[in-house]
Amino acid sequence: MEYLHQLIFGVGPYLAGTIFILGSILRYERGQYTWRTMSSQMLHNTRTYRVGNLLFHIGILALFFGHLFGLLTPPAFFYAIGVTPAAKQVFAMVAGGIFGVICLAGLVILLWRRFTVPAVQANSAPMDNFILLLIFGQLLTGLFTIYVSRHHMDGLVMTELVAWARGIVSFQGGAWMHLVEVPSSYKLHIALGLVMFAAFPFSRLVHIWSWPWVYLRRNYQVVRSR
Repeated sequence: MEYLHQLIFGVGPYLAGTIFILGSILRYERGQYTWRTMSSQMLHNTRTYRVGNLLFHIGILALFFGHLFGLLTPPAFFYAIGVTPAAKQVFAMVAGGIFGVICLAGLVILLWRRFTVPAVQANSAPMDNFILLLIFGQLLTGLFTIYVSRHHMDGLVMTELVAWARGIVSFQGGAWMHLVEVPSSYKLHIALGLVMFAAFPFSRLVHIWSWPWVYLRRNYQVVRSR
């Protein structure tokens, strides 16, 4: 079991990170035609779809940056502003629960559309279905960790998760040991996240790299009616 922990949570993050970075570069260099969202909006564009799409993106962006800030911010920063690990855990549970439900609601709509609308279903690649189901599993396990967190409100598990994440990004040996005593629901959530990072370059998620920052500074397009 110790070897498995070291393999998944010690070696796994670096393996997934390498695939994530190198795979994205190779995808951009060799498959720029596929470097797009592959939108199916023209095939089925309803108000329900637009609402689901909006909820999904709001939720997943908030969750991503929330995890990024919560796991990688030095604990000294939170102590300096008077936030204890227990208080940080409560905030993470509330914010994660709200945006997790928002994202899940949007994703359910998108999944229903992808698997029930014939035109969308016919134009869906296997990876499209896989990545959506993977995110679905990631959301369910993430929301379940909120339920599990009720039984340890002292913030110790949160501290171990932060120590693991910071240890991984700073290349500290033995960072995986911080997760040995962490509840299995957290481990499953992290493992699915690593799979998502590894699958990223092979999915439509690569369009995240091409965030249209130019839209913020470009001139307005002038459209004249005939």
